[in-house]
Amino acid sequence: MAKNSVPTSWLFRMAWRDSRQSRGRLLLFISSIVIGIAALVAIQSFGENLQNDIDAEAQTLLGADLALELNQPPSDSLLEWMNGLGTEQARTVSFVSMAYFPGSDNTRLASIQALEGNFPFYGELVTEPAAAGRNFVGGPSALVDQSMMEQYGAEVGDSVKIGELTFRIAGRLLSAPGRTGINAAIAPVIYIPIDWLDGTGLVQRGSRINYNYFFKFDPEFDIDQLIEDNETMLDAERVDDDTVEDRKRSIGNALGNFTTFLNLVAFVALLLGCIGVASAVHIYIKEKVPTVAVLRCLGASGRQAFQIYLIQVAIMGLLGTLLGVLAGSILQLALPAVMADFLPVENISTDVSWKAVVQGLMTGMGISILFTLLPLLRIRRTSPLRTLRAVGDEKMPADPLRWVIYGLITIFVALFTYWQTESWQDTLVFPLGLGIALGVLALVARAFIWALRRFFPRDWSFVWRQSLANLFRPNNQTLILLVSIGLGTALLATLFFTRDLLLDQVRLTGSGDRPNMVLFDIQTSQKEEVARLVEQNGLPLLQEVPIVTMRLETINGITKAQNEADTTSEIRNWVFNREYRVTYRDTLIDSETVVEGEWHGEKAKDGTIYVSIADNIADDMQAEIGDALVFNVQGRTIETVVSSIREVDFRRVQTNFFVVFPSGVLENAPQFHVVVTRTSDQSQSIAFQSALVQGFPNVSVVDLSMILKTVDEILNKVAFVVRFMALFSILTGLLVLISSVLLSKYQRIRESVLLRTIGAKRRQILWINGLEYFILGSLATITGLFLAVIGAWALAYFQLDIPFRPNLMPALYSYLIITGLTVLIGLFNSREIVSEPPLEVLRRIG
Repeated sequence: MAKNSVPTSWLFRMAWRDSRQSRGRLLLFISSIVIGIAALVAIQSFGENLQNDIDAEAQTLLGADLALELNQPPSDSLLEWMNGLGTEQARTVSFVSMAYFPGSDNTRLASIQALEGNFPFYGELVTEPAAAGRNFVGGPSALVDQSMMEQYGAEVGDSVKIGELTFRIAGRLLSAPGRTGINAAIAPVIYIPIDWLDGTGLVQRGSRINYNYFFKFDPEFDIDQLIEDNETMLDAERVDDDTVEDRKRSIGNALGNFTTFLNLVAFVALLLGCIGVASAVHIYIKEKVPTVAVLRCLGASGRQAFQIYLIQVAIMGLLGTLLGVLAGSILQLALPAVMADFLPVENISTDVSWKAVVQGLMTGMGISILFTLLPLLRIRRTSPLRTLRAVGDEKMPADPLRWVIYGLITIFVALFTYWQTESWQDTLVFPLGLGIALGVLALVARAFIWALRRFFPRDWSFVWRQSLANLFRPNNQTLILLVSIGLGTALLATLFFTRDLLLDQVRLTGSGDRPNMVLFDIQTSQKEEVARLVEQNGLPLLQEVPIVTMRLETINGITKAQNEADTTSEIRNWVFNREYRVTYRDTLIDSETVVEGEWHGEKAKDGTIYVSIADNIADDMQAEIGDALVFNVQGRTIETVVSSIREVDFRRVQTNFFVVFPSGVLENAPQFHVVVTRTSDQSQSIAFQSALVQGFPNVSVVDLSMILKTVDEILNKVAFVVRFMALFSILTGLLVLISSVLLSKYQRIRESVLLRTIGAKRRQILWINGLEYFILGSLATITGLFLAVIGAWALAYFQLDIPFRPNLMPALYSYLIITGLTVLIGLFNSREIVSEPPLEVLRRIG
């Protein structure tokens, strides 16, 4: 045959013939990528189906064609303009208030929605019974979120008291436009008819109320043009508008970020699988060196031998990718149930996404071939003289092509990251962080192997010596198992650590003598009576704070419109859009410290009004000491000067403010009050809240125990999804473990036969294998937990700005479970080594 030119068909025939006795092993090599491909295809299909469903049901998610929101009653001119819009209108008056359930004598902070009109125009309020969503408006009836009814054991027909009025529960509210399980955990909703709103007595001066107006238009009407033509008027009235297209974008962006995160987690599982494939192919190629040497003797070039084995692993890679695509198409059927609490759409489509299939095929084939190229390179330099030498590790000069492949792998990972995030910063951070984690795990594995060789305990027992020797024997899997299992452990443990840190932070805010209950929406006429009730229930009156609502008009003469028009301005738009709730006092409190300027507790004698602002809002305002701020206090403008900037601990359960006025300025402005107190236990808290709601139904309560419960519910929902995805990495690591055990089975059988021939007992060999996998699992898990501690610390310090006090119990559970699984899988797949007589085993393997 010609040395430098052979038909491609010959290469395929040789690849086919050579693989006859190895096809099962080749499929096993490539099985490690199946889970990663399955996760990628499932997430991509789920994301595409979700986006299609959002686009198709956007009107249902909004419930209307146009929604306008204000936090104050509309002016007469705005009301007149709105009355001429659309073919159908509806409105809600919404606010947060306490709901009291007489049947169980329990209270809960809820989002009250007083409804007028046939809202929603698209979709429906899904209730039980079904007719309640339309019929409840006929009397003093209410629709109550089902989670709240289940929490307090309420049934349809029972009562719920809101303010001064008691409503009959007409139905359970199962779903409403745009609401998810997370919304229900934060603020469960109660719908009441707007005709009965005044009877509650909750709409008072200073109350925090939102006014929402909904409109339905003819299909051909141009809503975007309507908003554009009236933008100046809407801005002046401080109206927030929301259209179907706006809702599509906002939901799409939020869920897009979520699916991007899940895709990156799935990609990590795929990378772990590819590392496993590279390791397995490395063992396979070492066994094929004599065959390659024979081919070289027969005239095949190194390049042709390389192509033969590349064809083998490429075909196996294609089969593994196809299996992963098939598994992913099945897996995506379960994702809507897993993600249900985060989805605004109830019935997510489960169609097979051909786009996701093609992307999965391209990603799987590309990354698997790149990783298998690394061990395949040695074929090119295999000498024909190897037919005359004993097979063993042969030192070869460094191949410069290895660095080219490393570069291609890095570029592939970076491009995949950019494809998912569309952010160059993330494209740099994700591969760098992943590389550091993999590097640490690989370094620990190599250091461990070096230490075993250098300080081998020769005086230990035979079982321990043999177990430790297996960790650095030829074709050992110490490196790959430590990397794959360790990284999966790190992902899961980081999640557990971070979740516990957040929950502990909430608990710490109410520890010791710190406040753990806030009463708000107290009217000036009620202030003294509420304070007296607090003291009568044995609670301390820790703070009594007046609050005045206002808006920011200008910063150094710059208005909102001017700031929006100036593309170079660094002032954030939100500082003009928000409604500020400020207080006035003459002293600082323990949660704040002046970091710049001078504190002014009273109005200056020359009439200048000096205010203090929090450091975080100072950054967004681009405000400095001496800058002029003009506020609008319910129609009256007040000119102020920034005299100090404070660092504020907003994590404390007490009244903290962006802006603080001095005494002598706002005392006569419309205001409401907040009382801060502390309860000693849950029973005292329940008793006091019950007395407060019955005596002052307009007053709302934020209880630390409720905050803790809500945060715990939300984090549990998030943790479930992240655990579900992180398990792909763990499963990949375990699959790599299974593959490595089976791939090294023949070598282990020979070792076992030799040991049993010289007198080793079955029990000793089981102990040798069990200790080997115990050490591997322990080292991988401990290293992964170390990475998790570092990652959780970085999140706590740089992102969450909270103290790092890790809870070590999840780490202990992770260690026991993952190490136990590693030992069990290793022993289960090694059972054939010790279950049959040596002669029978030798006959089977020839």
